[in-house]
Amino acid sequence: MNVHEYQAKEILKKYGIPIPDFGVAANEKEVREVIKALGLKEAVIKIQVHAGGRGKAGGVKFAKSPEEIVKVAKELIGMKLVNNQTGPQGVIAHRVMISLPVDIEKEYYIGAIIDRENARPVIIASPEGGMEIEEIAAKTPEKILTLPIGLDGSLKPYHALRLTNFMGWKKEQAKMGRKIASGLAKAFIDTDASLLEINPLITTPTGEILALDAKLGVDDNALFRQSEIATMYDPSQQSESEVAAKQFDLAYIALDGNIG
Repeated sequence: MNVHEYQAKEILKKYGIPIPDFGVAANEKEVREVIKALGLKEAVIKIQVHAGGRGKAGGVKFAKSPEEIVKVAKELIGMKLVNNQTGPQGVIAHRVMISLPVDIEKEYYIGAIIDRENARPVIIASPEGGMEIEEIAAKTPEKILTLPIGLDGSLKPYHALRLTNFMGWKKEQAKMGRKIASGLAKAFIDTDASLLEINPLITTPTGEILALDAKLGVDDNALFRQSEIATMYDPSQQSESEVAAKQFDLAYIALDGNIG
């Protein structure tokens, strides 16, 4: 089961991972409440859907004034995203995430998955972020580091040191980087995740390390012990067939074509 970006960020915040302030809105009234609560003069507005490619499709926009934030948010709420990840039916954004903009010095990638071949959870990190990790692996595999995660969600100190050196972080940034990697590893195990990634993870000109985007997929078979995450299920992001299959606890994979 996938969750929305804002939900993944709320989970990561519980593990000490620094994230720029944000709010979520489904209508104009909520947009104005977010602007007031965060004191926004400008903002990044992102549609909340279970698919990537939002920026290329016009689902991520920058607004330079409170009124422009309202205008852009109203345009994005209800937007239908159609790309190779959604299929021809597309998905509709019922909410937007409104974030405090930050200056980016450099982008990185860090994530956690299950290494099926070696039957263990691993962290994957790269000093090249902002693009699909598969693209990095294909073009520059030497820029990817893979490290094991303990079954208790721990990251060994020497692995954390290796990671910070690989990413090029020093002094305070290295300390922050170790904390983020350890928090990510712990969150991955605690949530029974199949995928947890921050892309991009960024450094700012003032030396901060922040998670700008987050993605979380949880093993459906573990949802019985993830009651809080189970409530985050959004049927509007799936086809009618997938929703019906979930109601009857069936595994369902949609395929094109016909038989016979």
